[in-house]
Amino acid sequence: MSARKKQPVRGYALTSWSKALLTAIDQPTDVRRVNKARSYFRDRQVMDLRVRPGVVTAMVQGSQLDPFEVELTTRTVDTATVLELLARADATHDLMSVARGEQPKILGELIIPTESADVRSACTCPDETVRCIHVLATSYELTTVIDDNPAALLTMMGTDLGRLLAALRGTDGNPAASSPGRRLQTPTAALPPLPEPPTIDPVTELDATKLTAALRASGTNPLDIAEAIDELAELYVALRRPTV
Repeated sequence: MSARKKQPVRGYALTSWSKALLTAIDQPTDVRRVNKARSYFRDRQVMDLRVRPGVVTAMVQGSQLDPFEVELTTRTVDTATVLELLARADATHDLMSVARGEQPKILGELIIPTESADVRSACTCPDETVRCIHVLATSYELTTVIDDNPAALLTMMGTDLGRLLAALRGTDGNPAASSPGRRLQTPTAALPPLPEPPTIDPVTELDATKLTAALRASGTNPLDIAEAIDELAELYVALRRPTV
């Protein structure tokens, strides 16, 4: 009989953002409870985990027939505020780092909860402990999602990467431009007229020698080169023709 192939042990909280989040959720001292939660996590008994703005939900198969429902809720952050703080720290490039799967330090410090009270938890199990085994198992599963996709943390905190990038583009990289109460002032003085460009013949001004040499270097047939220059001249004539 061949030996059963050993399954790799699942890890969690392997990156800086997920470690910081897990520390904020709980620092348990009950070894039995932690070991049981790790067992649920490693045996993949945390199911249907969903990350939405301000809330994370999951089902955890515990000791009873029906799985328990777990919910984590967080304080949410405002997109405009995050952009403003990033701009002050000269760190708006952190958003592109997240798009590349990285976990930039400054952005993490702005959005990751720092206190246990920042993350509330609820479970349908009979255990009245604030962080029951099922909540801990869900927290471990959540960290693996953030390890794989840092942008999930932005979603959990009430904003998301797409919204932040769109807002950043909308302000040309200057979040203060979209702050309430700030509007662009329309100039009252009339603008001077645009200058009239001199009338020239571009084909005459064109150095055909260099153009011909460049086309020959590309392997273009000499007859095609002459035809191309003729068509270019016709194009400029059409462009100079007054419109009705």
